[in-house]
Amino acid sequence: MELSGAEDERRAALAYVTEAFAEAILAGIESESFAHAALFAALQELVETYGEEAVAAFAGRLPDRIVAGEFTTAMKH
Repeated sequence: MELSGAEDERRAALAYVTEAFAEAILAGIESESFAHAALFAALQELVETYGEEAVAAFAGRLPDRIVAGEFTTAMKH
C-alpha cells in the first residue's frame, strides 16, 4: 500500500518528535514536562496556521478520539 506524500511527511515528522522525546528523557527532562511542551508547541503552530476557531474545533474532537484509543500504542487488557 502506497502512502500519500502528506502521510509520509506526517510519519517522518512523528519520527523526529519521537526521537526528540527520547533525547529529552535521556537529558533528564520528565516525560510529562516534554509532553506538555510538545502539545503547547503543536497547538501554537496550528493556531498560527489555521486560527483559534479551527484549532478549538479540532481540539474539541480530541476527547472522543482519545477514548476510542486512537492515540494508544500499548496493548489494552
